[in-house]
Amino acid sequence: MKPVYIINGFLESGKTEFITFTLDQPYFQVRGRTLLLVCEEGENEYDEALLKRSRTELVMIEDEEELAPPHLLELEKKYKPERIIIEYNGMWNFKNLKLPFHWKVEQQITIIDASTFPLYFTNMRSLLAEMLRKSEMIIFNRCDEVEDLSLYRRNIKAINQQAEIVFEGAQGEINQIFEEDLPYSLEDDVIELDNEGYGIWYLDSLDNLERYVGKTVRFTAMVLKPGDFPEGYFVPGRMAMTCCADDMAFLGFACEYEECGALSDREWVKVTASVAKEYFADYGGEGPVLKAVSVEKTRAPKEEIISFM
Repeated sequence: MKPVYIINGFLESGKTEFITFTLDQPYFQVRGRTLLLVCEEGENEYDEALLKRSRTELVMIEDEEELAPPHLLELEKKYKPERIIIEYNGMWNFKNLKLPFHWKVEQQITIIDASTFPLYFTNMRSLLAEMLRKSEMIIFNRCDEVEDLSLYRRNIKAINQQAEIVFEGAQGEINQIFEEDLPYSLEDDVIELDNEGYGIWYLDSLDNLERYVGKTVRFTAMVLKPGDFPEGYFVPGRMAMTCCADDMAFLGFACEYEECGALSDREWVKVTASVAKEYFADYGGEGPVLKAVSVEKTRAPKEEIISFM
C-alpha cells in the first residue's frame, strides 16, 4: 500500500505553507522519495533546495482528469515514491477523486483562511463540505481578526463531528474556551435546550463532555430505537440540516430508560436526563450517555428540523 496524504483548501488558504513546513520537519526526513502532486498554483512556490533536501519530486496536475488512476500509476512507475502528498484544488469536487486501489489515504487535512471562511461557507458550501467530510484535522489560520471562533467551530462540527479543529493566529495556536458563548447557563439546575441550544449542546458534548457530566438537561426529541441497541436504551434526538436540504443527520446520544418498551420510533417526547460519561459499544469507547429522569410524550415542535446554516 502507498500512503497518501491529502491537503485540501481553497486557493491562498495556506496549503503550500503547511506542506513546506511539514517537509522541513525532522520527523519527515525519512527514507525514500516523496511524490508531491500540486493541483493549483498560488502565490507561494516550493523552494528547490527544500525539495531536494527532503527527496521530494514535485509534479503539477493542471487538469482534474489527470488526477485519475491511469495517470497516477504512470507517475508512480516513473518516480517510485514511498509516499504521496496531494495539494488538492479546492475548486474540484472532492467526491470525484479516484486513486489507484493500492493508494491508501493515511491522513486528510483541510486548511482554511479564517478571514475568507464566511464567504466560502455561504457561497460554496457544497464544495467545502465535500472537503471537510473526511478530514481528520481542519486548520483555521489567520484567525487574529475573527471575533467569534465558536461559530466557525460549530459550522465545522455540524459537517464533520470527529474532526480535530485547530485555530492559529500570528503567534501560533489559539486555545480558546467557548463556554461563555453557550446560549444557556451551565449553572442552572436543569439546562433547558431549545432548538439552537440542542444543536450547540450536542456538538459541544462531543468535545467538552466534562462540562456536562453530572448536569441535568431537558429537551424535546424524536425517539429512535435502533434494533441492535441493548435492552433499556433508546436515542432521543433531532434531525439536523448540516449543509443543505439534501444533507440531513440525526443528532442524539444513547439514553438509559427503564420503560423503553413503551416508546415507539419517531414519536416525540420531552426528555429530562442527567449526563454521564460511560463506555457504550456503538461509540466504540466512552462517550455521552444520558440517564433518563423522566420521558413524557409531547407534540412535535413547530420546527422539527434544526439547522446549522
